[in-house]
Amino acid sequence: MERTLRACMLAGGIGAIASPALSEVIRFEVLESVPAFQGRSFEGVGTYLRVTGRATIAVDPTDPRNAVIADIERAPRNAQGRVEATADVVVLRPADPARGNGTLLVDVPNRGTKLAPQLFDDVAQPGATRAEQAADAGIGFLHRQGYAMAWIGWQADIPSRPNQLAMTAPVLTGITGPSRDEIIFDHTRNPATATLTWPIADAASLAVTVRGHWADARQTPAGMAIRATGPRSVEITRPASGFDAAALYEVTYTAKDPIVLGLGFAATRDVAAFLRRDGSAANPLAAQGRSTVQRTIGFGVSQSGRFLRDFLWQGFNEDMRGRMVFDGVIPHIAGGRRMATNYRFGNPGRNARHPQDPAWQADTFPFTYAAMRDPLSGRTDGILMRCRLNGTCPKIMHTDSEHEWWASRASLIVTDVAGNHIDLPPDVRAYMVAGTPHYAPPADSVRRAPTMALPTNPMHAGPPMRALLVAMEAWIAEGVEPPASRVPMRAHGTLVEAAQAVPAGIPGLPYAGIYTGAAISDQSVLPPRLIGEYPVFVPRADADGMAIAGIRMLPLAVPRASYTGWNPRAEGFGAGTLFPLQGAVSPFAPTREARLAANDPRLSIAERYADNAAYVAAVRAAADRAVAERLLLPEDAQRAVERAQAGTLAQLP
Repeated sequence: MERTLRACMLAGGIGAIASPALSEVIRFEVLESVPAFQGRSFEGVGTYLRVTGRATIAVDPTDPRNAVIADIERAPRNAQGRVEATADVVVLRPADPARGNGTLLVDVPNRGTKLAPQLFDDVAQPGATRAEQAADAGIGFLHRQGYAMAWIGWQADIPSRPNQLAMTAPVLTGITGPSRDEIIFDHTRNPATATLTWPIADAASLAVTVRGHWADARQTPAGMAIRATGPRSVEITRPASGFDAAALYEVTYTAKDPIVLGLGFAATRDVAAFLRRDGSAANPLAAQGRSTVQRTIGFGVSQSGRFLRDFLWQGFNEDMRGRMVFDGVIPHIAGGRRMATNYRFGNPGRNARHPQDPAWQADTFPFTYAAMRDPLSGRTDGILMRCRLNGTCPKIMHTDSEHEWWASRASLIVTDVAGNHIDLPPDVRAYMVAGTPHYAPPADSVRRAPTMALPTNPMHAGPPMRALLVAMEAWIAEGVEPPASRVPMRAHGTLVEAAQAVPAGIPGLPYAGIYTGAAISDQSVLPPRLIGEYPVFVPRADADGMAIAGIRMLPLAVPRASYTGWNPRAEGFGAGTLFPLQGAVSPFAPTREARLAANDPRLSIAERYADNAAYVAAVRAAADRAVAERLLLPEDAQRAVERAQAGTLAQLP
């Protein structure tokens, strides 16, 4: 390995400083180092600095820790026999490192975007990506805590551009192979256009089928056709009849020029290890000859939450000196899923949804953290099996919205592959934020769309996630046990068959037993051959149609409406299946008379609360309980009471 950071003076910029390297980072170029948030000062910590840079890693393809990377042996090498990749990096840190809390929060980018500021600081886009204006820090939670933060580009199939972090990795020019994409248009334009994941090697190889649902037989009706309109673009002439706007089109083709995508795991490992361990002046988190980082937390949302589960499963939490990279890991809204990244012609951006293929590479065994045997594949495996062997397993908080339990097979986190209850390992906690969609940004609002049967659920999960981050910090820094897991479980009777989940007869909540299943297929053939299916369960709801288990935020604990993690598709848009990523909201009737007139079994608002003062008192009592349980911070409790007093706590259509 090249052991020196090469000096690289940039015109008009700040250059890296040559010094001994303590990781596989061979060059760190600082492109910009400026005050963040217009110099806004945060209580107890002061101002922040924003550093923008590029990190080049050099990976030894013969090392067993790197040999797991698909096609690494085919990648071009430098003069030292290493494979190089370059990642965009952004670092935020206290201007005075001594005032930080010693923890580096690595927010793994989601499709190149920063999401931790939205979730933890209630920052709306585009401020969450800039860190320029004072308002871009939102409520300033992370900064008042004293975190250093880093974003490391890992996705090599997206471009690097302002506010989108990416990685440049070797392209295996001339290599071809089979690839497929699944497309749901959600419109009726004909012909319809689509962008494929990989360049087309042979236009004659393009083929398309259509069906109403993944479980239906593939069809090639008369008049349907596909043609290439560019290196990765196609035009599909759709059938004149028989299929609605949400029909499932499957395109297969011979692709070319794959990228060594698995280097994204190595880039995250090596750059995070560099920021944590390197004491040279090249490290923007170093001072007085040592790194100021004492602990690291890996955090990711949705795609990047799945990235972290795959990162652990493939053994990347061990750095190149055998040390732990992340002390704590929080995969958020990942469900029971991983990624289709470390494959030839992989698809990091793919998030198979209902009613698409449930056996895609992102959705394969293992699903949960402890090792177990899968009779369908004949394998014994678990997310933590590799890190158990070398003592590099972090503490884990697996956090999900309720939507993941309907759409992303989250039940497989707490059941074996036969559907039986299992206990989580002692270093793993799991939490479901009840009544939430996949992801709602701060200040989201209720919306209607022709594709969905119900109004959307705008519930933002920031308050409980802030409390859990504080608990994670105490867990890894002080050994203080976090709150017990809060998820539906078979042993508790709160994780059930879909047909038993939601009471029938609630107006505005027409649930019909729909959920995303789990399966295993032979992906070596096109189309894949189904081998078998795994049992999947969903949260049991109360008489109001809301999940019993999980963390119940105050709008659920003291409700004026029903909030769900599911929303059916509307007629003409795949009715009978789930609309991706969305939940729903259905208000209670205002009075008993209105409730009876609507034949609504849910108590009305007037029957629940004598007046607004009684409602506010109930919110205050529920907030106090949540604070005592360490599932809500006092500052968020106070904000919730103020919103209840103002009548804005319940988010209603």
